[in-house]
Amino acid sequence: MLSVQSNVLVVDDELFFRKLYRDLLLEEGYRVEVCDNGDDAIALLQQNPIDLVLTDMVMPGRNGLEVLRVARTLPNPPDVILVTGHASLETAIDALKNGARDYLVKPFNPEELKHLVRNCLDQRNLLTENDHLHRQIQLFQTGRSLSSLIDLERLIPQSLDVLLRAMDASVGCTFTLKNGATPTLTGVKKMTAEFADQLVDLLLPQLDGLTGLCQPNEEVTPQLVKLQQQRESIWMLPLRDGDVIKGGVILCDVAENLSETVFLADVRYLCDQVALGFENACRYQDAQELMYTDDLTGLYNHRYMQVSMNREIRRSQRYGLKFSLLFLDLDRFKEINDSYGHLAGSAALQEVGRLLAECVRDVDMLFRYGGDEFAAILVETDDRGARIVAERIRKVIEEYAFLQKQGTPSYVTVTIGFSTFPTDATEKKKLLELADRAMYAGKATRNVICGVADIPKDD
Repeated sequence: MLSVQSNVLVVDDELFFRKLYRDLLLEEGYRVEVCDNGDDAIALLQQNPIDLVLTDMVMPGRNGLEVLRVARTLPNPPDVILVTGHASLETAIDALKNGARDYLVKPFNPEELKHLVRNCLDQRNLLTENDHLHRQIQLFQTGRSLSSLIDLERLIPQSLDVLLRAMDASVGCTFTLKNGATPTLTGVKKMTAEFADQLVDLLLPQLDGLTGLCQPNEEVTPQLVKLQQQRESIWMLPLRDGDVIKGGVILCDVAENLSETVFLADVRYLCDQVALGFENACRYQDAQELMYTDDLTGLYNHRYMQVSMNREIRRSQRYGLKFSLLFLDLDRFKEINDSYGHLAGSAALQEVGRLLAECVRDVDMLFRYGGDEFAAILVETDDRGARIVAERIRKVIEEYAFLQKQGTPSYVTVTIGFSTFPTDATEKKKLLELADRAMYAGKATRNVICGVADIPKDD
């Protein structure tokens, strides 16, 4: 029987169900391995060939959906059946949307489990009887998965992994470009970041005007030799949003006899799907930025500030980090509107946005909170660091002559209040309230910075 050769991995944190699944599946002649948590299951999946994963949806640590997502990225992904103790349409749709083969609801009939597993593995074994057909289906599934990913943070590293496997290589990197800025590394495999930066700087000019998988021109051979790289072993894939290049993939240790070891048509198909996924993700990201961006200043808006606060609190809790929140209010800004009109006021606000961007790091986030109020999230910054950044902003704005191009040089000042997570508060609402109180405490004198420790005791 083909089923005797099928390997089934059972993942459930309850001993009763682990034993039940194991006994039922052993009766059917399958080889069965068991785990009691998602982390061990993922480790096993990455080490051993598994045909089918039967995993509980809800477990401590990494849950069944996370096991499913990792399984879908493997070279020969196993089928996954998710089991839930809560019969809801939402969980079923979640499972199927993420690529599950099927799902079961506890409690279930043992014969139902056997039938489901048998059907699943029979179909899988029928596919493996034809290697070529199996490869094409796997290729299609991988390509479809890549082209449908709209999260760049997930798409780019997955694309690097997939292309390295497809070309039987292990060394490579990915990068993105934004607004013509310096390339930013987004993934590195078996090379240092410093080396990857050198490689990207060298090869990026060659990607302009190219489409699809390609190799460097001979003119860069001397520079590649200095980097101890052979031109023939390097392949590149430009990633575009329309006509604009916005990223790329570089693979380094590809065999020179590539056409003898892999199907180039399959690799090019994957590259097309990666490029399609990248373009879709860029459009989705652009749409999100429109929704979350202030039209006037180009900074993020109040809506995105709430999203960012939630995300940064979760990240800081997970890694034991601190971050600080700044509230900024321009002093007597109404005088500019009254003196020169609202168009001049809008131009001055745009200048404020540019000044703020020069005062913080790329990882920090800036927001126009509303009117002439701004805010900033300073990542991995304690109250001491927040005070330094706040004073830098205060001084820059105080000394800057606004509206010079309009021939009406004007000066404004800013009052800044700040709070720090988790030093001052461990909840978003309280953190916002304290930063706001600190700012209004500073408004009593204006053109000052004020932390939570500076709020008057009777306030």
